[in-house]
Amino acid sequence: MTEIEKTQFFDGKKVRTVWDDEKQEWFFSIVDVCGVLTEQPDYDGARKYWKVLKGRLIAEGFELVTNCYQLHMVSPKDGKRYKTDVGDLEYIFRIIQSIPSKKAEPFKQWMAGVASERVNQMIDPERSIDQAVSDYRRLGYSEEWITRRIKTIEIRKGLTDEWKRGGVIKEVDFAFLTDLMSKTWSGFTTKEYKKYKGLTKENLRDNMTNMELLLNALAEESATQLSKERNPEGLRANAGVAREGAEVAKTAREDFERRIGHSVVSPEKAIDHIQSPEELPFPKAED
Repeated sequence: MTEIEKTQFFDGKKVRTVWDDEKQEWFFSIVDVCGVLTEQPDYDGARKYWKVLKGRLIAEGFELVTNCYQLHMVSPKDGKRYKTDVGDLEYIFRIIQSIPSKKAEPFKQWMAGVASERVNQMIDPERSIDQAVSDYRRLGYSEEWITRRIKTIEIRKGLTDEWKRGGVIKEVDFAFLTDLMSKTWSGFTTKEYKKYKGLTKENLRDNMTNMELLLNALAEESATQLSKERNPEGLRANAGVAREGAEVAKTAREDFERRIGHSVVSPEKAIDHIQSPEELPFPKAED
């Protein structure tokens, strides 16, 4: 299961959300929803409100609350990750009915908009790319890095389409092929690469340097073109093509490293070099 965390905003208030690729649904932090609807001044107030409401709903026999779904989310208090009560669109709508609030209807409309936007992004990938550009700019990445990163998204999509055409459909097989390519050109599996960079839940590609992005893209584009020529069928055949594509990037990497005298696979993270908000040519994001 692939989960994508995103903090979204309603009337300037943060609402932590997670997109679940397997279920194709957004999940919303119930504490944050309570905070928005009851206009609690802080996180502790919202958490206490949900605790009381949850107890009351359980006492009333509200079965959905008894089996409340939980996901790990970053706490706004200390930045650590904790299991957090969450609900999908239908679940949150049921919770909202139990909270008297003048913001209930506009919040429902906002949630429906969040859900429909994700559907639109899936139908039209350009929407997703536009959103990614906006997010990267807000975080302070350079325009040069953003341009390269967006191109790698397009290249990755082309490769995964080829894998699907070749009969690769299981998520575990996609992960296997990705690890195979990463190990071939960089010397690290995805997990090892993230550990090398000191990452935990962060996206590896969002923390690659320009050169790492270019080499990874070279591996994936090479594999894509080879796949179009060879038409591999099944996991084993696709793995062979994937390895060949990654070897193109490995050769380029080793040649360049001989010229500069050091490895380009680096523990540095791209985000370590982002511009400060004062240097950005874009409006600061609201807290």
